[in-house]
Amino acid sequence: MCGINGIFSYNGRPVSADELARMRDTMAHRGPDGTGAWISSDGKVGLGHRRLSIIDLSSLANQPMTNEDSSLQIVYNGEIYNHAEIRRELEAMGGHQWRTDHSDTEMILHAYETWGIDCIHRFRGMFAIALWDSRKQQLWLVRDRIGIKPIYYTVVQGRLLFASEIKALLTLPEVERAVDHEALFNYLSFLTAPAPRTLFKGIYKLPASTRLCISHDGSQRQERYWDAWDHTTPLLNVSEEEIAERLLSELRTSVKYRKVSDVPVGIFLSGGIDSSANAKLFSEDGGPVRTFSIGYDAKYESYKSELPYARSVAKFVGAEHHDMELDIDHVLSFLEPMVYHQDEPIGDVVCVPLYYVSKLARDNGVIVCQVGEGADELFCGYPTWAKHLQMARLNRLPVPRAIKAVGLQALSAAGHRTSFAYEYLRRAVRQEPLFRGGAEGLTEYDKWLLLGADLRREFQGASSADSIVGIRQRFLSKAWEKSDMHWMSYLDLNLRLPELLLMRVDKMSMATSIEGRVPFLDHKFVELALSIPTAVKIPRPGELKHILKKAVRGVIPDDIIDRKKQGFGVPMKEWIGGRIGDEITRRIDRFAATTGIFDQRTVGEYVRRARWSQVWQLFNVAQWHAQFIERPVASTPSHLPPAVSTR
Repeated sequence: MCGINGIFSYNGRPVSADELARMRDTMAHRGPDGTGAWISSDGKVGLGHRRLSIIDLSSLANQPMTNEDSSLQIVYNGEIYNHAEIRRELEAMGGHQWRTDHSDTEMILHAYETWGIDCIHRFRGMFAIALWDSRKQQLWLVRDRIGIKPIYYTVVQGRLLFASEIKALLTLPEVERAVDHEALFNYLSFLTAPAPRTLFKGIYKLPASTRLCISHDGSQRQERYWDAWDHTTPLLNVSEEEIAERLLSELRTSVKYRKVSDVPVGIFLSGGIDSSANAKLFSEDGGPVRTFSIGYDAKYESYKSELPYARSVAKFVGAEHHDMELDIDHVLSFLEPMVYHQDEPIGDVVCVPLYYVSKLARDNGVIVCQVGEGADELFCGYPTWAKHLQMARLNRLPVPRAIKAVGLQALSAAGHRTSFAYEYLRRAVRQEPLFRGGAEGLTEYDKWLLLGADLRREFQGASSADSIVGIRQRFLSKAWEKSDMHWMSYLDLNLRLPELLLMRVDKMSMATSIEGRVPFLDHKFVELALSIPTAVKIPRPGELKHILKKAVRGVIPDDIIDRKKQGFGVPMKEWIGGRIGDEITRRIDRFAATTGIFDQRTVGEYVRRARWSQVWQLFNVAQWHAQFIERPVASTPSHLPPAVSTR
């Protein structure tokens, strides 16, 4: 796990060691254990690396790394969990000189020599790879199937620049700091900017499951190399019992793979089904189990503490357990560092507890942690999803569009155009998918009200539905069962997970030099999950995670399986009315007054009536703009958050 960066110059201007180092060292938090750099003899290519040592801790495993004849150079961020198996296969074939004892980076080099870029189909893991092939004069950038690890790039003045974080790109003066209006427009709907755009104009993120080849003349060829639907085997006429057994077996394999490490591994434990199953399966092979949880300083109505459940599960699996309690001062002190580490707005307040639980793990000597993302999206774990499925069923009733349009006009006349009821009916009339992801921010009408005059004109008649058309088309052409449930899973696998949930895990964990691993998003587990018929996942309307609960029953206690779903959250409803709310409102108002992106009068009214989650989303834009667009250089926050109380 680490930070990577590089420059591919095809305009004749050579790469300098200084600019490569500046990019690299902006990401020191991603790799505190070592640095490396390589520049080709002709100055066309430069690669930089910050190392967080996880596998093969020797200096021989440092990056950038080359092969036997120095025709290949690689920098890579991530873990290939089955690297030992692939290495044994390559060793049996012969023809390679191995310099390290068990480096997965070296395995990638020799796998590429043997099978070409299609070697990635053999990898089981998470990765952002940059590989220079001097013989073909090609640079490959590859992002893993699910999008667990990010990679950003831009092309300026005949040079392609890439890095694990956007702030690394911003260290070069030729990189423009400007707002991508389309990305902002879609961020307001999705809480994140859908790939390939970022909120920085001209800076892109490689989509999940995608590889990009840049040739000697700067020409680009981008392609998707994996889609879950291409690897599913419909489990029709297979009993629930057998499906549950297969799920548990595959999850057990996934957790075991993610224990592979030469440094201590822990688990973020909420006390819910997903993290509890992680912890129990992790404990089965013996060895120390370390768990980390978060709570708050008081009892809040909007967010019930999960610490009692987490402590109970930790005791059940025999873990060495640590937890922490946050208060409003921790949040206030983290506002500036949070936005700095996000790189671009992530409109999800869970970034706050994720940072602190990562810091707790690091402070207690753990370098790698397993997290529970993905299970809810694969098995319908959210109560809001059950409501969406009900709406989808109602929308399929034989009601003419004209009647729906009349209902829409009635809601408008009654003053409900800002409601989600109006928004969903508007989508039904326009025959758009009702479901746009497990996290929705502002409605299309809210966006219209909030945007400044220039942006209103720019996006007249536009809809964020346009940004998911490609995902919808792939779903309709590939899915073996085109159910509403499968659409919801597939959309979140392609948008919300890689660009919001996994991005927040990457940014906040790496801010504390922690590697996050995601057992429920092993690609083999995902392929199995999407092979399960909807009728098995949801045998009765409103029933959440039915088949996953069946799979882990008997593995973890029934009271954990049967307790009400809560989710990872923050008591912002109570806090937003106090000092946090005052500070956030001030920053949003300043942003509107100085940029014209939001209408100042409208945004003030909106903040007063909006849900706290929507206010937080707007704050993220305002603070991001202040830190990254208005400032001349990307700089580390002037202060770090305070310590937390632990037990």
